Amino acid sequence: MSLYALVTLLLAYLFGSVPAGVLIARLYGVNIREVGSGNIGATNVLRALGWGPALVVFAFDMFKGGLAVLIARALGVDGWLLGGVALAAVLGHNFSVFLGFKGGKGVATSFGTVLFLDPEVALFGLVVALVVIALTRYVSAGSLTGTSAGLVYAAFVGRPAWELTALALLVALVFWTHRENVVRLQQGKERRLGEKADRKPRYP
Repeated sequence: MSLYALVTLLLAYLFGSVPAGVLIARLYGVNIREVGSGNIGATNVLRALGWGPALVVFAFDMFKGGLAVLIARALGVDGWLLGGVALAAVLGHNFSVFLGFKGGKGVATSFGTVLFLDPEVALFGLVVALVVIALTRYVSAGSLTGTSAGLVYAAFVGRPAWELTALALLVALVFWTHRENVVRLQQGKERRLGEKADRKPRYP
């Protein structure tokens, strides 16, 4: 791997590592990692703080992934390295250097990277995810189904190998970070959209 590629991937990782959920929740005096599921993503912020903060977190997490891809493209990055940039940004969110290599589940950041990588695929997956969430009120089920649908659609319309590989790895990451959600879905214990999170320790 060239030094240029290594620096590009490292910068994308650092970009994705910025923990919006932690920063926004801290403004409200809440340690989001000790509330509800402990996740730093928009869904847990919604349960703990409401729609306003949750939408801010979702937008930030989405656009940090998207901007990593956008900036890389503007600098002439394409093909396999561009796919690597998308993956690195999501890995940064999931395993943030600023949080001891812990983080969120990567759905919003994955959506943002794919939106700037291939808007058609991203919007197809989003529609499927929203339909599933509307029918079930399970955000996790929508996330898993939507990301999978985007990959299937990309394969169906003949996207290049580098893009399919990047999408497949992003889907694998989403399933990995949602492995406990899958168990709770199977057991009927998963929280539905709109359920409040239990407040635990707060910042002084």
